[in-house]
Amino acid sequence: MDKVYNKLRNLDAYPKVNEDFYSRTLSGGVITLVSSIVITLLFLSEFRLYLHTVTDTKLVVDTSRGGTLRINFDVTFPAIPCTLLSVDAMDISGERHMDIRHDIFKKRIDSHGNVIETRQDGIGAPKIERPLQRHGGRLEHNETYCGSCFGAETSDDECCNSCEEVREAYRKKGWGMTNPDLIDQCKREGFVNKVKEEDGEGCNIHGSLEVNKVAGSFHFAPGKSFHQANVFLLDLLALQTESYNISHKINKLSFGDSIPGIVNPLDGYFFFKLLSSFLINHPCRIVTSETFVQWVQETPNGVYQYFTKVVPTIYTNVRGHTIQSNQFSVTEHYKDEVDRFRSLPGVFFFYDLSPIKVTFTEEHTPFLHFLTHICAIVGGMFTVAGIVDSFVYHGQKAIRKKMEIGKLR
Repeated sequence: MDKVYNKLRNLDAYPKVNEDFYSRTLSGGVITLVSSIVITLLFLSEFRLYLHTVTDTKLVVDTSRGGTLRINFDVTFPAIPCTLLSVDAMDISGERHMDIRHDIFKKRIDSHGNVIETRQDGIGAPKIERPLQRHGGRLEHNETYCGSCFGAETSDDECCNSCEEVREAYRKKGWGMTNPDLIDQCKREGFVNKVKEEDGEGCNIHGSLEVNKVAGSFHFAPGKSFHQANVFLLDLLALQTESYNISHKINKLSFGDSIPGIVNPLDGYFFFKLLSSFLINHPCRIVTSETFVQWVQETPNGVYQYFTKVVPTIYTNVRGHTIQSNQFSVTEHYKDEVDRFRSLPGVFFFYDLSPIKVTFTEEHTPFLHFLTHICAIVGGMFTVAGIVDSFVYHGQKAIRKKMEIGKLR
């Protein structure tokens, strides 16, 4: 057994020196104190990093197929009434959705940005008890109402019981309804009066769209658009002016759920900020108040286009909860002269999907890495402090030796 102990003693990498041979110095004490403080500070810094999470970012090819894309928006139009403002969407697969109303909310606002009314779209209820039937007579007692589509019916039993249904039937036919006063449903519901009442108002429109996960676009425009001979036209009411101030503020635009730390580039964006060079050649004026900022466009109509590149993003927090969303980059373009029969005055958002997917994974630093860093800090500081102490000690020793030799001489 003694032989085994002797062999273990020979493996000792830390031979001990008798305390009688120790020489403690003032400089050594100062260096030890300073190095201990530095070690403590580095330890606390490393411990704080260990407690916090780190985010690992990776880029991979997006191999997912199909699915849908949810678009969240909140846009304020200071000079377009809510009755005229509509939302359309289309994609490269050929799917089109005109005048979307599901999950769309509108707020009527005055010139100072104050909310007048909030509604989920709609034009009101009939104001008279006996609307005009499809056969030409007035609605009789206990008779089921079936309004005329005024020549836009696609079948013998089709009914148009509201002004919007008549406008929708006209849109499907590719017709434009230019005089609502001639339509019984519109006259009955006070549609024309409603548009006139909202003259000078603005509209805040917010909600979400569920679209196919392919490249496409959606837009906000005054009036209702319809498709005819591969050309999009506008059903602009005859009682409106020929120019539309479609200046706007994008309060929010996102593709999917929000992700911590991700900033959407168009949130809180005033369009007139884009026009610093455009304003030199085109007169305009800016109206401001405490609650609202409005850029008043004095050139007729205009097309505002935003081209976005959507990047699929997966975020996983430290608890393993995963959020599948998207980031996007954007460029913009403005065209001030619009031909109503070729392009629509409005705000257009074109989106395309990136083939690269970004993954963010939150995780804690492994304990073994933390322990390794602590050992490196402690060992490194002691090594450096020993080198400094040895240099100072030998320097002081050389100085004392020279002083003793000088005294002997």
